Amino acid sequence: MGESVDDLVRLLDIEQIEVNLFRGYNPEVYWQRVFGGQVIGQALVAAYRTVEERVCHSLHAYFIRPGDPKIPILYEVDRARDGKSFTTRRVVAIQHGKQIFNLAASFQVVEEGFEHQAMMPDVPPPEDLPSDAELRAAMASRLPPEMAQHFNRAWPVEIRPVNPQDFLNPQKMPPLQHIWVRAPRSVGTAVAINQCVMAYASDMSLLDTCVRPHGVNWLSGKLQMASLDHAMWFHRPFQMDEWLLYSQDSPSASGARGFNRGAFYTREGRLVASVAQEGLARYHG
Repeated sequence: MGESVDDLVRLLDIEQIEVNLFRGYNPEVYWQRVFGGQVIGQALVAAYRTVEERVCHSLHAYFIRPGDPKIPILYEVDRARDGKSFTTRRVVAIQHGKQIFNLAASFQVVEEGFEHQAMMPDVPPPEDLPSDAELRAAMASRLPPEMAQHFNRAWPVEIRPVNPQDFLNPQKMPPLQHIWVRAPRSVGTAVAINQCVMAYASDMSLLDTCVRPHGVNWLSGKLQMASLDHAMWFHRPFQMDEWLLYSQDSPSASGARGFNRGAFYTREGRLVASVAQEGLARYHG
């Protein structure tokens, strides 16, 4: 069972149950833990629900415990500061009476300033590439049925990898990967909802970057992976229904942890967001 972008928009439309308290629900899929991008996106929505006329420019988050997909998630917002130009919020996600995740986000009044950016990598356009779903479908027949169901999961955003790794026979590759990503339809023009959908998508594939040089992946059953922290900086407005290049690299892996960076570019080469994440990458060989 997969999700559509409409399911994702509903997933992000969390319920307000008190002034600073919100409830988020999980999709009806049967995974062992909640997808990290979902918790980031819902927590950012919770923060946005307490902010007026300002846009998020950065967020920093920690994953503390695995999320239980069988019960809702409570999001408690602390209105840390409301300044003249900047607003700060802290969000704690709770299940079974314990923190599973926390996030700090900063919002700013829109203003003009200096402009410069890194150049977008030169990669093939998305029209020249097969989708991630097509690549996975071609391999799923070679997997046990229970594993194929998870492997073949449909995501609510479309992905087209530029330099995919062979899932069934992973070879050692440089710690770099590029994927094109977009929502299949418009989620609206509001900055907030586009940022929250990007926050969801930003956790897809990023952690995999750090294990590409080692020729392993989760299909072997020997690799334990989990996001530990996640940070994003939003530089410029964007629309998630337009193709964005998610360029990723991993400068370092050590201590059973992998550090990964990402950058989102529009097709025209505008850098719209940057991402950094460290994750657990423990190999039980």
